Amino acid sequence: MIKFGPSGNSDSFYRDGHKNTFEAPQWLSEKGLNAYEYSFGRGINVSDETARKIGEKCKEFGVELSVHAPYYVNLANPDDEMAKKSFGYIVNSAKKLMQFGGNRVVFHPASVGKATREQAVKLTMQRMYALRDEIYKNNLQHLTFCPEVMGKINQIGDLEEVLNFCTIDPCFVPTIDFGHLNARTHGLLKTQKDFEQAIERSIEIIGFEKTAKIHIHFSKIEYSNGGEVKHLTFYDQAYGPNFENLAPVLVKYKLEPMVICESDGTQAEDALYMKTIYQNILEKTND
Repeated sequence: MIKFGPSGNSDSFYRDGHKNTFEAPQWLSEKGLNAYEYSFGRGINVSDETARKIGEKCKEFGVELSVHAPYYVNLANPDDEMAKKSFGYIVNSAKKLMQFGGNRVVFHPASVGKATREQAVKLTMQRMYALRDEIYKNNLQHLTFCPEVMGKINQIGDLEEVLNFCTIDPCFVPTIDFGHLNARTHGLLKTQKDFEQAIERSIEIIGFEKTAKIHIHFSKIEYSNGGEVKHLTFYDQAYGPNFENLAPVLVKYKLEPMVICESDGTQAEDALYMKTIYQNILEKTND
């Protein structure tokens, strides 16, 4: 079943008087949401006890939890020791995820750095194979590891690159961040057909079964010549993309992803907006 929810806690979560993330699952469930992404962006610093407590609340209120590995993962770092640290960030995120009782680890693949893009992509692919070995070595292959489509052009992680990374092993499933994809292509996601082409390309490269279970990030994002600048809210009219053009594609192909909203401060409200659009289209299709 398709799931919708926010990355982190909305401003309204705190305005409602909440202070602790273990309160988020009930708050989300009462709003009609059933997914939540916990970010380790600046480090894995949640205690074992807190992770288990959040996980128990997620299970109690039917909220599926994913985690985002630290932002500084870089599988294209030419220094092998630094690459090993990146493996550690991802593996340790997965171990903490198990305490949460979740299933998906999202991670940034790499940056180009001083290499050519071709060299960096080749090295990232090699490191993805090494990451796979680390995952199996730690007996974590039952979890899903989701390299993310990135928003800045100098980052490794355009749609094609991420899909190819996910051919390596069944445990790799893409995070298609449509806000990032729109930003790095300077606003090319304008119509339903544009979104459909992205989904069709995913089916071509990784197959329908994986595509049906992709991880999705969605938000409107301001961009410049270099790609992503900053995340916005759905109230913004200057930048896209618009979920109204993706929802019919999800229905048409009968996809069942986890859809995580990364809007700036309104992520729960915007996630609920997406769920409402999706359900309305689904109901009309089934009539």
